[in-house]
Amino acid sequence: MKHPGSREFFAYWDKTRGNARAPDRCDLDPEAVRERLGDIFVLAYGHEAGFPFRVAGTRVCALLGRDLKDKSFAALFTGESRRQIEDIVAFVAEEMLPAVAGVTASSQAGTPAHLELLLLPFNNRAHVPVSLTGLLAPFESVATALSDFKLTSWRYLHPPERFVPRALRKLAIARGFMVYEGLR
Repeated sequence: MKHPGSREFFAYWDKTRGNARAPDRCDLDPEAVRERLGDIFVLAYGHEAGFPFRVAGTRVCALLGRDLKDKSFAALFTGESRRQIEDIVAFVAEEMLPAVAGVTASSQAGTPAHLELLLLPFNNRAHVPVSLTGLLAPFESVATALSDFKLTSWRYLHPPERFVPRALRKLAIARGFMVYEGLR
């Protein structure tokens, strides 16, 4: 992650989830990320509706020049990027695996703007609508509304593996008859 806001929000999300795959939505305290609330949003998991915004921070709304409540997140993206972002959002929500992406957009003046998108899942519970959260932040200040979002790069953030020495790892999976390697 390149943007300090993304790193800060991810660290808080990671700390809050503990050993779970993702935290519950009610576990995230807005007060703990007060400085980043303007860049944070929550999406409903509704593929046919284009993953509508449930909540969007003031800076996210200012980037797009309008209120985003109930507007399609996927509709922000053009061309092939729209299909890609739909796949990424679905993967984040269903597999509960965070993702980070580089995004370019066009300002009203036609100049490109570079942003970072962080998508973080919430824990899926029975009888609770599936949703996910994220952060969208520009690398430089943007004076006009942005449009025509395009993905430039993305990756999934896999949880770090716990370090287990090779010999212990072998013993943990060994069952029944075991052959030890000799010197000859």
